Amino acid sequence: MKILLVEYEPDLREILVKSLIAERYIVEEASNFTVAEEKINLYDYDCILLDIMLPDGNGLELLRQLKIQKKQEGVIILSARDAIDDRIEGLELGADDYLPKPFHLAELHARIRSVMRRKQQDGSPTIEFGNVSIDPKIFSVTVNKQPIELSRKEYDLLHYFINRHGYTIKKEQLAEAVWGDYIDQCDNFDFIYAQIKNVRRKLEEAQASVEIKAVYGFGYKMIEKA
Repeated sequence: MKILLVEYEPDLREILVKSLIAERYIVEEASNFTVAEEKINLYDYDCILLDIMLPDGNGLELLRQLKIQKKQEGVIILSARDAIDDRIEGLELGADDYLPKPFHLAELHARIRSVMRRKQQDGSPTIEFGNVSIDPKIFSVTVNKQPIELSRKEYDLLHYFINRHGYTIKKEQLAEAVWGDYIDQCDNFDFIYAQIKNVRRKLEEAQASVEIKAVYGFGYKMIEKA
């Protein structure tokens, strides 16, 4: 899962990045309004952790932009301003949660998982498609209730596909979501082909009722087998 952390204070930003990476999230950073706005316009994220007190703008304006663009990112406001008016405005603009500073990292992680369950899993602790089930809390995958072993990137790919099953996903979009924004610097996507090949093979060996199909000239799509 890919997270954008918008946080002005450098020490806190460093702590949060390390904590989020330890939880196996792909993390991108923005220290001010300008950088955050650019990233939001260029990239898609599963969740945005948003400090609304930025040196060059109000984070609530970023929420307005997300709403105008009809983006579906989960948004958790992180702010030292605990005024009720800020909370109400943020929630009305589309934020999913509001966590006042200071906060415990364990609570932040729990809030992220809760937002993602509501956004992607309809409140369920697991994600299911066909006979494949993923438990994001413990990073486990089962097919017909039997566990299968995946590397971290294979798991990330499968998680991304299942959350977007039925949709065609461009290889650039897939690379960005699983490997981060720095993927723009890569010359080719051969490493993605290898990872997808491995996931396909493991699903086939486990007799999964779903598959990742290549859509020639466009990308890939996860569908149920006919």
